[in-house]
Amino acid sequence: QVTLVESGGGLVQPGGSLRLSCAASGFTLDDYAIGWFRQAPGKEREGVSCLSGSDGSTYYVDSVKGRFTISRDNTKNTAYLQMNSLKPEDTAVYYCNARFHTLSYWGQGTQVTVSS
Repeated sequence: QVTLVESGGGLVQPGGSLRLSCAASGFTLDDYAIGWFRQAPGKEREGVSCLSGSDGSTYYVDSVKGRFTISRDNTKNTAYLQMNSLKPEDTAVYYCNARFHTLSYWGQGTQVTVSS
């Protein structure tokens, strides 16, 4: 059975940090492109960051550049999103996606709330 499971969300104060994990099972993440998306209440899902499965190149949406870092650990079959200097506008459900050619898998999401 193929699954992606996100974890690491929670409540954090502005300026704080969280590290989201995306653990894959039933397939190997190595060659997959990894994407992190988020959806805030009343808003469309937006792409936050992605990591190429081929050359390791990365992309960040402007609003998170310099604050978020995407990575993967192939030995653990897990991808990560390190989020620093969090802001209230980062509050959303965060989803990971793994994509390889026509294959695409989504996790169930993890809630991130940034509030004092």
